[in-house]
Amino acid sequence: MANRGPSYGLSREVQQKIDRQYDPELEQILVRWILAQCGGDVAQPAPGKDGFQQWLKDGTVSTPRGQPGRGAAAPRTDPRLPPGQVLCRLINSLHPRGQGPVAKIQASAMAFKQMEQISQFLQAAERYGIAATDIFQTVDLWEGKNMACVQRTLMNLGSLAVAKGDGLFVGDPNWFPKKSQENRRVFSEDKLKEGQSVIGLQMGTNRGASQAGMTGYGMPRQIL
Repeated sequence: MANRGPSYGLSREVQQKIDRQYDPELEQILVRWILAQCGGDVAQPAPGKDGFQQWLKDGTVSTPRGQPGRGAAAPRTDPRLPPGQVLCRLINSLHPRGQGPVAKIQASAMAFKQMEQISQFLQAAERYGIAATDIFQTVDLWEGKNMACVQRTLMNLGSLAVAKGDGLFVGDPNWFPKKSQENRRVFSEDKLKEGQSVIGLQMGTNRGASQAGMTGYGMPRQIL
């Protein structure tokens, strides 16, 4: 995909507003969860929005080169995790072994292959139970246009994994907001019949109404 130049005018203001929605604290929680969920096959990304994006997109991490304390941090690809596999491994880890929705995770450095794997993750996340309105677009991650939306998708995925309670979630359940669950109530036939004889307040009531002190029709009012 072609690189985009800088934005100006209204487009720049809109992009800045979107960038301000990015939550660094949520980033730390998501990184901790993904590292725990995927096991030891994933290295920790560079801190910050750009490092988080590159890590999810193509497996790029930032590690010091040279001797400890002397080498400068430089981006590289994690040798333990081929490019484009972070999200696919994450969604597969939320399913029983051998039943992951992404059957074949291709270790390819080609851009269109990595974008295809992002699309596979999004489709699997929707089948897992994430609402379509809560799922980011491939371009949001690939071009870094809306990393806040990427965060929200992953946060909803974590919340749903906790709510399922199938034992496949790894980490602290308190990292994510608790999903509301159905609280079905079953009433007996007798209780339902009792409700049919009750007049709801939406229909009005005649309790408290009185004509005391009112004059009859056609009679003049006595004004003192």
